[in-house]
Amino acid sequence: MLFKNVSIAGLAHVDAPHTLTSQEINARLKPTLDRLGIRVDVLGDIAGIHARRLWDDGIQASDVATLAARKALEDAGIGVERVGLLVNTSVSRDYLEPSTASIVSGNLGVGDECQTFDVANACLAFINGMDIAARMLERGEIDYALVVDGETANLLYEKTLQRMMAPDVTAQQFRDEMAALTLGCGAAAMVLARRELVPDAPRYKGGVTRSATEFNQLCRGNLDRMVTDTRLLLIEGIKLATKTFSAAKIALGWAVDELDQFVIHQVSRPHTQAFIKALGVDPKKVMTIFGEHGNIGPASVPIVLSKLKELGRLKKGDRIALLGIGSGLNCSMAEVEW
Repeated sequence: MLFKNVSIAGLAHVDAPHTLTSQEINARLKPTLDRLGIRVDVLGDIAGIHARRLWDDGIQASDVATLAARKALEDAGIGVERVGLLVNTSVSRDYLEPSTASIVSGNLGVGDECQTFDVANACLAFINGMDIAARMLERGEIDYALVVDGETANLLYEKTLQRMMAPDVTAQQFRDEMAALTLGCGAAAMVLARRELVPDAPRYKGGVTRSATEFNQLCRGNLDRMVTDTRLLLIEGIKLATKTFSAAKIALGWAVDELDQFVIHQVSRPHTQAFIKALGVDPKKVMTIFGEHGNIGPASVPIVLSKLKELGRLKKGDRIALLGIGSGLNCSMAEVEW
């Protein structure tokens, strides 16, 4: 779907306050690593993730999504009463019901005409949320939409480390859950608006989506456990990304050298390097945060975009490619014109 009348009026992120290093994790797992004969630093040397952020104990996804939402509304310069749609896109959630979106909406005090709901699609959901909001904005149904995401990994780390430290854990079980220790906490929010209301704001041009759902079994997770076939997930993910990138070239008129920034979903060093190689992207145009923040799920794309903005690395007219992929497998690639 391509859009002519959708802009990004506000954007914000929140970094979790506590750092957990891979060295600390390796120290806790040393008895298991020694027993299984694992000598390689899988998290640091192979995945390239040296640290990740965690929230204070007891913090919920809705708490941090609310913080990011308030920052994004402030950045947009509008009151919450003008928001006609609030979509929460986080993998993390407070409860199975009600929706986390309804809790965030209640925290913010949105109006009674504001639609609120969750969109779940693994690490791709934030871009999905942007597309849903953009469709309503393009049709003139609403003036402003708020897309939020709050990821919490504290419980997952606690339970995963307990299982990995068990004296009877097998090498296969250890490998299956290793990817869980690459995850990180964070939050992001974006205010999208009808272009006529913010004519000078960055424009969201939309994008394309492709799927390979026959590979839905490669990564399956609950709030306290995630099992991943990292090798096949990387192989099939790159195949799908290449297919999606080809479609984006046609739909959006992309030429790799003409794009100014590539905001890639942050998974790990091998994943990022494979993306860059497969798509022919200049590494200097890819800002990475996985080394110190880990994989923050669907929040990673908007967090990187927000950090680029915060650092002053985006200028008027820049063409920015958003490259998202989620287990399932689903892939979306979209463009923002700054």
